Amino acid sequence: MNFPSHPQYPFSHYINSLISTLTSIKFTNQNSILSSYELNLPLPRTFFALSSPPLLSDISSNMLRAPTSRTSIVTLLAFISILPWLTHSAQTSYVQEACSVTLHPDLCIRSLSPFSSTAKRSPTKWARASVSVTITEAKAVARFLVRLKNNRRMKGRNRAAVSDCVEVFEDAIDELHRSLGVLRRLSRSKFDAQMGDLTTWVSAALTDEDTCVDGFEGERGRLVNLIRNRAVKATYITSNALALVNKLAASGFETGPNL
Repeated sequence: MNFPSHPQYPFSHYINSLISTLTSIKFTNQNSILSSYELNLPLPRTFFALSSPPLLSDISSNMLRAPTSRTSIVTLLAFISILPWLTHSAQTSYVQEACSVTLHPDLCIRSLSPFSSTAKRSPTKWARASVSVTITEAKAVARFLVRLKNNRRMKGRNRAAVSDCVEVFEDAIDELHRSLGVLRRLSRSKFDAQMGDLTTWVSAALTDEDTCVDGFEGERGRLVNLIRNRAVKATYITSNALALVNKLAASGFETGPNL
């Protein structure tokens, strides 16, 4: 279990205090894990998470009846220690479920996993996150292409192709920004029209990126391969975003907090 560092309290102090507190616990009911205690140091969030009824319901009734036994203490400590793993496992299942509709699920999972704790099972939040990630990737590729465009080593047809790529990626970024703007202000009355616009714009962004890739067809060389690989990755991420937008369209307008 990873405890937050604290200049005044080493790791051993956290453990000793935790064990001391556990041995003095008096369980009054499942909704009140601690009757009274005083601690003179900050405890990690994981400990306080135990005061919530959903977590307590997973602890055995024997443990609740005999909280001061050594077995109960060890069991509770073990339970606390696996909480981060349980949280990570739940978050992983969220992103895997969301990415199951995409053509490139592995890339989808890698790029969207940071959003698992907030998006969970919300099609709206996953669509918004995927378009946001796509914008970030498209901007990175555009900056890379601009640098290559100014590189004297790029000549002839390849230089012209890079210039075209810069232009189409800028168009793609504009279309993706418009899409993200709509995703931030979805409304029930305009939902169908908004989803139509979103599908059109994200599809157009994907077409723009594909155009860049096509511009290097038949060409060879280290730089050409690098450009192609970066552009292809962007098309995959955009394709994933389009799949999640389509999933939102099929799911219908979503209500709830923080949408």
